[in-house]
Amino acid sequence: MKSGISAAVIKRLPRYYRHLDELMESGVDRISSGELSKRMNITASQIRQDLNNFGGFGQQGYGYNVQYLYDEIGKLLGIDKQHGMIIVGAGNLGKAIANYGNFEKRGFIIKALFDSNTELHGKEIRGAKVYGLDKLEEFVAENDIEIAAIAIPKNYAPEVAERLIKCGVKAFWNFAHTDLNLNNDIIVENVHLSESLMRLSYRLHSTEERNG
Repeated sequence: MKSGISAAVIKRLPRYYRHLDELMESGVDRISSGELSKRMNITASQIRQDLNNFGGFGQQGYGYNVQYLYDEIGKLLGIDKQHGMIIVGAGNLGKAIANYGNFEKRGFIIKALFDSNTELHGKEIRGAKVYGLDKLEEFVAENDIEIAAIAIPKNYAPEVAERLIKCGVKAFWNFAHTDLNLNNDIIVENVHLSESLMRLSYRLHSTEERNG
């Protein structure tokens, strides 16, 4: 991927991918930037500007080939290949992540879950077995794991992350209620569900104030 692409553009790529997927399911073969604009509530000029960062993918007066654009954005997102993934934490959140079947479609293969609760060990969640944390390093080393979803209490998250880094995990999808501050070679996506809900609350409150 080209360097210097803004975070805002990168953030929009998954939205393009999702809408293009829906278009293919509806049997749409070709779409203009104007038509895509109406679906996504983004201006047509913004869409063209975003895609021009990566070569454009369309022709003036001809629009975009939906399948081709879908495939190319998939390559940009790195989901044209499979990524081995584990979940640390098999509580309610970890189970919910494991049960979301759309991950496999996107190339994210959940190979196992890990938890300190011995009552969960040996159970399977959507085909992925739950192991004790003592099996973490051995499993990661033997199964080519690139990504770890962290769904454990914040006090334990940094220690577990450091263990995983030492055995080769390159990226973290962090749901622990703390930001993981790791070395610059490690990729972290911190997800704070409560912050998202508070942003929603702010917007609701602001709308109510404007409307009296």
